[in-house]
Amino acid sequence: MASTRQSVRKEREGVVISEAMDKTIVVRVERRYHHPVYGKVIRQHAKFYAHDEKNEAHKGDVVRIQEIRPISKLKRWRLLEIVRRGSAAAPVESAP
Repeated sequence: MASTRQSVRKEREGVVISEAMDKTIVVRVERRYHHPVYGKVIRQHAKFYAHDEKNEAHKGDVVRIQEIRPISKLKRWRLLEIVRRGSAAAPVESAP
C-alpha cells in the first residue's frame, strides 16, 4: 500500500539583500530566541540563495521562500511570494 503522506517543505520569511544575479536573490532571515541561562533575547541571521524565475523581487522586499531540491551549488530555496514591497527610492527624473 502506497503512502499518501506528503513531505512538508520548510518555509522562511526574510528581507532581500541582493538581486544582482540573474534569477537569484539573496534573502536574510532573522531568528530571535531567549538565551537559556541569561534570558536575553538574541538575534541571529542566515543568508539563503533563492531562485526567482521572473526576477520579481527587489532589494528591501520582504519575501517568503520555500525549500526545494538543489538547483546549483548554493541555491536550495525558491521564491514563493512577495509579502511586502520594500521602501525603495523613487527613480530620479531629469528636468528637460
